[in-house]
Amino acid sequence: MARSERTFRTQAIIIRRRDFGEADRLLTIITPAHGKFDVIAKGARKPISTKTGHVELFACVDMLISQGRNFDIVTQAELLDPYLGIREDLQRSAYASYAAELVDRFTLEGEDELADVYDLLVATLVRLSTEDDLRKVLRFYELRLLDAVGFRPELNECVFTHEPIKPQDQFFSYPEGGVVAPSAAQYSNSLVPVSMNTLKLLRHLQRSPYDDVRVLAIPSNVHADVERLMLGYITYLLERRLQSIDFIRRIRT
Repeated sequence: MARSERTFRTQAIIIRRRDFGEADRLLTIITPAHGKFDVIAKGARKPISTKTGHVELFACVDMLISQGRNFDIVTQAELLDPYLGIREDLQRSAYASYAAELVDRFTLEGEDELADVYDLLVATLVRLSTEDDLRKVLRFYELRLLDAVGFRPELNECVFTHEPIKPQDQFFSYPEGGVVAPSAAQYSNSLVPVSMNTLKLLRHLQRSPYDDVRVLAIPSNVHADVERLMLGYITYLLERRLQSIDFIRRIRT
């Protein structure tokens, strides 16, 4: 939906926040109908500002936005959900940082229709606020986000031979974006091994609703293997290392 109107109201998730000028904040927000863009929350750093507390990082906010010359301006802001579980827990905050950084890197300003991505991010923030297994939440989020932005990994057939994958250990190609059967390993010199159990979990995460994923008991070694594979693939796609990964690793140790 093009933002032709001078003033419009939208729900938004704040995925980045920076100080701007003497008292303002520059926010990067993602919205269901207007995509991702930057807005200025004027005076938000002043303790007496009516916006203070309503423009927190990772919060869901109802905003009234007016178009400005360089940046749109938040003229009203009402906090809809602060996701307190994230704000009150450092580890949950670290995982939320990762979820926000991913959606920021995989979307462009000017993309109008991001309703699916927005809904996925909202659902993920709710789960990061309440669920116990945060790694499971993120792995599900990664695969669904890759679907939404056009980088769905191929997990059911060999990307070289297009034959169905057999129930055995396989390989994964980051450049080809999918599984490589052992019989086709000679076609690439940049493969990473994928165990049968890891591939089963990845397939389940890719095809099943979260309610079915929630009840899974995942061994720690499989968790680690899936994380290794997904982070490797995402890093390859983005051609950069995600800053939030270092934050998560520091929290873990």
